Amino acid sequence: MSTTKNKEQSWKHLSIENELRLFQTEQETALGLQEKKDQWFDPVPRKFLLKDKATTTILFGGLTMAQDYLVGGALKGLGYRVEHLDCPDNESLRYGKEFGNRGQCNPTYFTVGNLIKHLHHLRDVEGKSKEEIVRNYLFITAGSCGPCRFGTYVTEYRKALRDAGFDGFRVLLFQQQDGLKQATGEESALKLDASFFISFLKAVLLGDILNAIGYRIRPYEVDVGSTDAALSRCKQYLYDALSQRKQLFPALRRCRQELQAIRVDRTQVKPKVSIIGEFWAMTTEGDGNYQLQRFLEREGAEVEVQSITAWILYLIWEGRYDTRKRMNLQEADSGRYGLKGKNPALRLLVLGLADRAVRVMFQAYARAIGLHDYHLPNMDQIAQVAHDHYNNHLRGGEGHMEVGKLILNTAKKKVNMTISVKPFGCMPSSGVSDGVQSLITEKYPEAIFLPIETTGDGAINVYSRIQMMLFKAKQAAQKEFEEALAKKGITVQQLQQIPGQAKFTHPLQTSRHVVACTAANTVYGIRGFFNWISFRQNREKIEGV
Repeated sequence: MSTTKNKEQSWKHLSIENELRLFQTEQETALGLQEKKDQWFDPVPRKFLLKDKATTTILFGGLTMAQDYLVGGALKGLGYRVEHLDCPDNESLRYGKEFGNRGQCNPTYFTVGNLIKHLHHLRDVEGKSKEEIVRNYLFITAGSCGPCRFGTYVTEYRKALRDAGFDGFRVLLFQQQDGLKQATGEESALKLDASFFISFLKAVLLGDILNAIGYRIRPYEVDVGSTDAALSRCKQYLYDALSQRKQLFPALRRCRQELQAIRVDRTQVKPKVSIIGEFWAMTTEGDGNYQLQRFLEREGAEVEVQSITAWILYLIWEGRYDTRKRMNLQEADSGRYGLKGKNPALRLLVLGLADRAVRVMFQAYARAIGLHDYHLPNMDQIAQVAHDHYNNHLRGGEGHMEVGKLILNTAKKKVNMTISVKPFGCMPSSGVSDGVQSLITEKYPEAIFLPIETTGDGAINVYSRIQMMLFKAKQAAQKEFEEALAKKGITVQQLQQIPGQAKFTHPLQTSRHVVACTAANTVYGIRGFFNWISFRQNREKIEGV
């Protein structure tokens, strides 16, 4: 009886399958999908041959202005001809929207449009022909994959270039996750080897250090513009060292001398504001985020920027995390465990050494230039505090880092305010900022958090929202400052009269972290002022007598 029933169910299943196949065939015929068509193929040449190295200029851009400039110096030191692109502006956005696909996110429009704008300049201003530009220039960019448009950037570049009249222009790609295992070929002039990546890494680290020290000093400078002038000279010193392949430490010491000459006053009470969010939006310094960093400084804030080095450490962390997880997946890819033919212990060792090397290099350069007490993020700690609210396996945008940063910013009193900036239409970052972070702010009600989206034409609205929240941050910073004065038993007038306190006036001196506000930490770091106050009070009594 049961056998007959099973046969009936089997025939019924086959009948449904046949009906579905028939329906599929009918629909494909109606839509014209039964015609055999070739798979789409991008015919744009990707080769950069060794014979063309002397006549080809590599265009590069997309990081901070300091890093773009220094990367140009590093590649020049390797024998390449390099030009770094200007920081993308609203004119770049116009080019991107004109020649790019609809529905792209801001970073796509700005970066793609920035390249096309530069090529138009070469053609229309410098008088180079289209053939000359295609033959003698190429663009190199980073690639990746994941649940956002970043994985299709290179195709978007090529589509926009064709439509803009530069069909055949070469866009070369190196994958962030592939490390040294990049496909370049024996005849390729672009050798993505250890020498390339070490030079690139040096430029990135140095750019982060210059940015960090600039944002630390500039809000407290006495002579407006002195910090930018000193940083400009520092960038030139480091560019020369990289391009001529000289030792970096003499150049870093020259930079330190330049920075030490800046006059500062760290008794000024300013809220510290951290910018987190989508990678490009929080990194760029132009119209792509409404020049957010400089706007905050003009409004009386000290800005804490996220470093590109942190992103490198995150990529290393990803490798270590995934390796540990796959080691215990039984027969995931035909092996006894999940890494058939691999040596997971060796891989973990190599990644651990890479993490250590990046941190050691960074701190060595930072100490040489005078960037003291700057701590690179602990990726395991960020992952741990974020895990309860955002799964560490999710890798869109900055993954769990945005959540972890807000929690640590608040719990450890690292900043007075956190701004999450992302482009309009950025799916991964919007889901975090507008979704998960609402739970974090409920758990940490003392957090001053503001998520903003950039579209290229909404500066007034964004500035207004920032100013409203910044008012709260200023109140929080002032409260920290007053509490510090009260705990030290000193007034503002007495603070300004204390002699010999280098932490007030020395641009490279820092105070121990207690709270977010730098002025408050400066008060907590005062030494020897009790004896000075007693001396002043006794002298005043004697003079009064």
